[in-house]
Amino acid sequence: MRPEMPHHPSPPHPKSAPQDPRAALFKDPNFRWMTSGSFLSMLGDQFTLIALPWLVLQMTGDTLVLGTVLALISVPRALFILIGGALVDRHSPKQVLMITKYINLVLLAVLAGLVLAGTLTLWMVYALSLGIGLATAFSIPAGTAMMPHVVARSQLQAANGISLGLRQLTMFLGPLLAGLLIALFGAGDAVKEVASAPAHANATGIGLAFALDALSFAVSAWTLSKVQTHAGNSAPAAAPQAVLASVAQGLVHFWRDGELRTCFLYWSAIALFIMGPIHIAIPVLASSTPALGAAAFGTMVGAHGAGTLLGMVASGMLPRLRFGSLGMTILAFDAIIGVLFMPLGLITAVWQGATLMLVIGLLGGFMQVSVFTWIQQRVPPALIGRAMSLFMFIFMGLAPISAAVTGWVMKSITLTQLFAASGGTLVVLAALAFVLTPMRRVTDAAPATR
Repeated sequence: MRPEMPHHPSPPHPKSAPQDPRAALFKDPNFRWMTSGSFLSMLGDQFTLIALPWLVLQMTGDTLVLGTVLALISVPRALFILIGGALVDRHSPKQVLMITKYINLVLLAVLAGLVLAGTLTLWMVYALSLGIGLATAFSIPAGTAMMPHVVARSQLQAANGISLGLRQLTMFLGPLLAGLLIALFGAGDAVKEVASAPAHANATGIGLAFALDALSFAVSAWTLSKVQTHAGNSAPAAAPQAVLASVAQGLVHFWRDGELRTCFLYWSAIALFIMGPIHIAIPVLASSTPALGAAAFGTMVGAHGAGTLLGMVASGMLPRLRFGSLGMTILAFDAIIGVLFMPLGLITAVWQGATLMLVIGLLGGFMQVSVFTWIQQRVPPALIGRAMSLFMFIFMGLAPISAAVTGWVMKSITLTQLFAASGGTLVVLAALAFVLTPMRRVTDAAPATR
């Protein structure tokens, strides 16, 4: 969730330029510092992604409480991420990213210490979750905005492929390692009858997961300090313009761009009706099914990460594979993903859930690099921070808010019904977008230079 991007190397002489743009990127020591730290940081994220919902479910067994924790992370992130994007456009993305790393290091170290000491209570979980949400509201746009500022436009596709590929590798390895860690060292014998009871005794696995994420922040802050940014690529200062006015300016620009507006609205609908329920349903499925557990939860999430990584590799090998246009391909893949989501609530074995999540990840990963690059190429450089913060707001702000609502809804419906409804809704949304919107006409081609 904290993507960090490479420094722009001095442009090589055309005659000496390597044929493979990825080779040129890896020759830059700043890129190596950035990607190594980014890899460790994102790997640590996956440990918290598994440990936090598992901690809450062990403490309370209540999906409503889990939804509340997710809301405390997502609401401040959703409220401030656009402001974070505006600040990144006015200041150094590296500086903003460094500050948020130190903040998250402290928050996760405190969380790990409280879990291992057996003194963590639910109100502490709420407070620390709120702090993490506020920090990510600024770290996410800072990380995603760095790429176009430090990499030549001709290298964006290769740089995005490497960065997103590493992210997906961590999404494969991290959940597997986190689930194994919790299964081996214990998830804790939290008292489920009293929501405010401390999570103590045998909570070593969860505490170590948070501690490893805190360590990843420390190491990635050190590697980020080694990166020498190019002064010529820094965003120009915009002191005369207020931050809120800067946010409004970006929103107006994106709304006037018909294709951007269509895609952002479509993705918002998916985040609200699909991604939110999935965020809370998968851990509940693993914790409530006798044949599953923490290791199975990690395996299913890891399978999704592995599938996404394979999809990105396939996209690199077959970059022109489309069902008509870019928009048509997105809609077709989303409809297939919706169908695959429907039977998730019926699984009784780990391999069934892992197989479904693997294929879902494969389809989603195939499109990610193209979509990411399409946005960066379409938006003027001065608006990159705000564009990427809006994109991240959709999937990292709206989706967890929807997950919080889902926690309340699950008091009335079953997991089987939730997965079936979510998958069916995705199919319907894709069909409506095909019929009623210009989504099917969105192409890979970048607009004329503005």
